[in-house]
Amino acid sequence: MIEGKRILVTGGAGFIGSHLVDALVEDNEVAVLDDLSSGRREYVHDDAAFERVDVRDRTALANAIDDPDVVFHLAAAADTRRTSAGWDAPHDDLAVNTEGTLNLLEALRTADLDPRIVYASSCAVYGNPEYAPMDEDHPYNPISPYGVHKLAGDRYVRAYHTEHGFDTTALRIFNTYGPRQPRYVMYDFLQKLQADPTELEVLGTGEQVRDYTYIDDTVSAFLLLADRGEPGEAYNVSGEGVISIRDLAAMMIELLGLDTEVRFTGSSWKGDPVALRADVTKLRKLGYAPTIDIDEGLRRFVAAFEAEEGPIGETPLDEPTVDVPRGPER
Repeated sequence: MIEGKRILVTGGAGFIGSHLVDALVEDNEVAVLDDLSSGRREYVHDDAAFERVDVRDRTALANAIDDPDVVFHLAAAADTRRTSAGWDAPHDDLAVNTEGTLNLLEALRTADLDPRIVYASSCAVYGNPEYAPMDEDHPYNPISPYGVHKLAGDRYVRAYHTEHGFDTTALRIFNTYGPRQPRYVMYDFLQKLQADPTELEVLGTGEQVRDYTYIDDTVSAFLLLADRGEPGEAYNVSGEGVISIRDLAAMMIELLGLDTEVRFTGSSWKGDPVALRADVTKLRKLGYAPTIDIDEGLRRFVAAFEAEEGPIGETPLDEPTVDVPRGPER
């Protein structure tokens, strides 16, 4: 879909960003900017240029941008629990997620550059659902600093389209998972089960509902928006893998062949919506169709975790039958 372009990916050493870079490097000239605060240098494909840059540093950011055709802006402080549990670091989150986005937009504007911009937004802009599934017209009601700041970035890219003619789109991401993901529910479950396969503590009641998207499908959505997204518009992306946390834990335990007692704490962290379910009708009109269901995606995720972190239980899963994207050998 995208060929022969100069591509800039901010946050390209992170979980989603590095997979996106993998999908782009064969047919494009790709540059990655990342401060490595959560990303890893070894995740960046050898065929991509890399520069360590913090999006909070306006001068360094402006100097690192070299007339791209397409910008994927994924640099973010993405751990919602860090910014919402106790609300202990909202200023840091603001500086990266909102001011970092503004810094990028201003760097492009002052340099008189006009690339297509695809912004990594979040379902956190919606907060708790007033109806489900949530479409892009769902009211904004973020309940965490992360959600507030991602909403500000989401609206900034729209404002720069409206007032400055920028060619921008935003992808509102619902619960992406896959290899290289260093945190969140699935990874946390596997870490806990690796430490003690007999017991799994789960935050909350287990009735929380999530709409999971395997990384390959999220990457395909980014590519679709870069190719044919309507300027100024935002799009939800999910894999339509709706499942409760209780059922997710049971599925994971069954997949691993464990006999595990699951214990629910009854309370979760602040800023965590009770239920998330996306309407992706708008994205489907661009040609989006998720390809990895929750059963296959979870199997791939567990196999990749065990390959990197070691087996859980007595018998590790076989390597996935379909290639799992990995970082380059070094």
